[in-house]
Amino acid sequence: MYNNYLPQNYYNTQPYNPYAQRLNTMQQDFQPKQEIIKVNGENGAKAYNMPPNSSILLLDETAPLIWFKSTDGAGYPTLTPYTIAPYQAEPQIDTKSLEQRVSKLEELLNEQSNTKNVKSKHNNTTTDDVNE
Repeated sequence: MYNNYLPQNYYNTQPYNPYAQRLNTMQQDFQPKQEIIKVNGENGAKAYNMPPNSSILLLDETAPLIWFKSTDGAGYPTLTPYTIAPYQAEPQIDTKSLEQRVSKLEELLNEQSNTKNVKSKHNNTTTDDVNE
């Protein structure tokens, strides 16, 4: 109809954009940095420069601390320290030793209650004998 002026796949093709391929490769190559930033004390954490609206964790090399530093929209920093300690798993509870300890405690309590009963009976009989 139009003397074959338009190609057959005109509606399926997109115009060539030389920047699109470059942008796609830049987005694929971009991976966030994963590193530990170490500072020397509070002064080192304060001296670490950051852009506005950002936050970071800083590892203190002089003490067992992590500094959380964040900046607001104007670039003013807020610095908060957190203590860190190595993780220690809790020891397994030995139920047999607990059962033994409980049984010993029960025996001690029974012995104490038996001696109190004997003393109270002994005291009651002596006072009764004196009253009669």
